[in-house]
Amino acid sequence: MLIYNEIEKEYLTVTRGRKRPAWAPVDRELITVMGMSGAHLSHSKRQVREISVPVFLMAESFSDLQKLKEDMADWLIHDEPKKLVFKDEPDRTYYAVVDGGLDLDELVRWGEGIINFICLDPYKYGPEKTLTFPADIVKVENEGTAAADPIFEMTATKKATFAMISNGDDETADYNLIGRPAEIDETVVDEKTLLFDETGDTLSDWDSPSGFTGSFKAESNGIFVDSYGTGSDWHGPGLEREIDPTEDFEIEFYTSVRTERPEMTFRLSTNFFDENMNELGLLRVWNKSTNSINKVIEARIGPYTGTKFENYLISSDNYNWMGQRVYNGIVRVTRKGNEYTFYAAHITQRGNHIEPITQRYVDNDNEYAGKLKFIRIDAAVFGSNPSPNELSIRRVRVSRHNKVLVDETPYILFPGDVVTFDHKDDDVLVNGEVRPDLNHTGAFGGSFFKLAKGENMLIVTPEDTFDAQVTFRDKYL
Repeated sequence: MLIYNEIEKEYLTVTRGRKRPAWAPVDRELITVMGMSGAHLSHSKRQVREISVPVFLMAESFSDLQKLKEDMADWLIHDEPKKLVFKDEPDRTYYAVVDGGLDLDELVRWGEGIINFICLDPYKYGPEKTLTFPADIVKVENEGTAAADPIFEMTATKKATFAMISNGDDETADYNLIGRPAEIDETVVDEKTLLFDETGDTLSDWDSPSGFTGSFKAESNGIFVDSYGTGSDWHGPGLEREIDPTEDFEIEFYTSVRTERPEMTFRLSTNFFDENMNELGLLRVWNKSTNSINKVIEARIGPYTGTKFENYLISSDNYNWMGQRVYNGIVRVTRKGNEYTFYAAHITQRGNHIEPITQRYVDNDNEYAGKLKFIRIDAAVFGSNPSPNELSIRRVRVSRHNKVLVDETPYILFPGDVVTFDHKDDDVLVNGEVRPDLNHTGAFGGSFFKLAKGENMLIVTPEDTFDAQVTFRDKYL
């Protein structure tokens, strides 16, 4: 039997005569030299792997057999490779697409034919494995017959100016690096100082501003709405918090919402103000349409002017999750000097940021240059429309950015931050976010690397700073 796209069909049986090659064909490019016997090997290239599977279909009638063929087409025809597993080799996975057609020899209620698969990736794979590092130097065994693609996750246990993983301890060892080690005569400083990180534990530190109804409540995984109150327009709870006046800052607004019906309107916002309560901007996730399920992200500089999108860097014009029932994401604003940077992304269950957007605004006229002093959060629904199935503010985190001098090295990682060196997709992530600003691979000569067949010595630096693990799949020729 075969399982394709994680689906098995009871009406289909694999018969004798299958062709499953021991390895994918290898093309050798040779260079011949006049007067020399033989040739030099220029390079080798693995071709696609082809697998032919003879099958037998049993139906209840001739008419039913035609319906089974339609079902098979729906099951087997895809534009992208899907998992292919054979029951006589259950611990190996191919990634394949169907090639060509299926001409069945039919007789009343059964049919025989051959399904041809091609594997664009010529390798087959074992189960995914995750190994936790017991120390900063570990030996990891790649039991496959080909080099494997590792994904390293390093969770910081203390502050660090850099993070590095290497495969070996000599000068020629491959490594991947973000940040940079501090020179002996450099001062190490905090580029960012956390002012508060609200996940619901300290709601008593917030004040209740006027103009809001209902109340929030704290649970183990965020801030939820206890009551929206009542009203014919937007209505719901709000909270406000004061901080020490801050010039350069960062506000991160994490939210989660699920709506199953178009009429479930909602609004989740954070507004931020200067010392004189002049509005510096807004971050928001909402749906104000009753005709469709969507999640609109907004990031605004300054106060609302009454003109649609006049001072919106992110809006439904460039970030609208149409048709998405569930949204978990981040909206962030960073101000350094007179430049505002707005960022938004959806966060997957694995914690990775997808569909990111970054927009910048330079405040040349210093219209929004006041020091940040007040943060407000609110949640709302509209009129008598039904509230969302789920809605919460997961986190509101505010930090002050400090100026770093030429002879100073900043900490770039703090306890709890997760660095991911993804050598499968060639990505460097911090807390799920792609961070090219921290990836000094080119400058330091580092590169993405593979786990060689057999034993690999992996080294994490700086020492005693990270809890590390590696995830990979043994790969077979």
